[in-house]
Amino acid sequence: MGTRTHWHSQILPASAAPCLGILSRVMAVAVVFPGQGAQRPGMGRELYERSAAARQVFDLASEFSGRSFAALCFESDEETLKRTENAQPALLVTCYAAWQALREAVPEFAPDFVAGHSVGEYPALAASGVWTFEESLHWVEQRAKAMHKLAYQVPGTMAAVLGLPAEQVEAVCAQVQQELGEVVTPTNYNAPGQIVISGTIRAVEVASERLKAAGAKRIVPLAVAGAFHSPIMQPAADLMTEAYREANFQKPIYPFFSTIEVRVLDDPEEIRRVMGQQIARPVRWHQSVEAMHALGVDTFIECGVGDVLSGLIKRIVPTARTLRVVDSKTLDETVTALRGEA
Repeated sequence: MGTRTHWHSQILPASAAPCLGILSRVMAVAVVFPGQGAQRPGMGRELYERSAAARQVFDLASEFSGRSFAALCFESDEETLKRTENAQPALLVTCYAAWQALREAVPEFAPDFVAGHSVGEYPALAASGVWTFEESLHWVEQRAKAMHKLAYQVPGTMAAVLGLPAEQVEAVCAQVQQELGEVVTPTNYNAPGQIVISGTIRAVEVASERLKAAGAKRIVPLAVAGAFHSPIMQPAADLMTEAYREANFQKPIYPFFSTIEVRVLDDPEEIRRVMGQQIARPVRWHQSVEAMHALGVDTFIECGVGDVLSGLIKRIVPTARTLRVVDSKTLDETVTALRGEA
């Protein structure tokens, strides 16, 4: 990846054009991209069929990687699509295609922030111009391979804890970790009363039992093979840090809000450092949405698939306006809102 090419610029280049319509006068807008777990068979098909820009993203991805992303996203079964080595690049392609469909429909639109949840930071970086699209695809494939390999070598798991405050979850995990000498720690701060913990299989089981006894409404084991975003993933993070030494990181055109650091990252070298360690550090989605809202954002546009982030955002900031670009209907609704016709 030493030579920077510009496939994404053949679609629609990032530009600093102002937002338009009613949103430009009274709202700040963040475009957000979902993470692993949001994928589903058929994702992106409607946008692919409707939008030339979205279709070109799928075609470029297939040409670049040597496999058909239309087949992977539209025709794979759920089991195939949820495998890390498939889910992560498929989500990147679908999310970036949705972003390009939006820019094709409203070329003047320029978000105030872009952000992503975990692997959703990869389409966010491509959208902001830090990477070209094909660079982002290359690195997300490397990330998926590193995570998959380590999860096989060092089995771990994750569980969602519902109905307890973060401080209580943190305290229980710290106690279990100290007693067992095994890793278990909060790794996704998704929304009030929704925190994901990661760690060894035994430590997550023990922590889950104690959290349930402490009053958790539900503990939901996640169907994953690894303790993602925990210290167990440090060897994979070190691999990515080393790999990123040869990556091209550019200054963002649209402000990139890191949900790891909970702040805007503007310096390419700092983005390189944070992204290298991303998979071994917690995703602070709850805190990031609050921080963006404090910076004036009251409209969030979820690009890609589903409505997971929109639901979390509404729980964090009930007054926020959430829009989506996941199919023809939601694209039309978002275009109408951006043009100030809603």
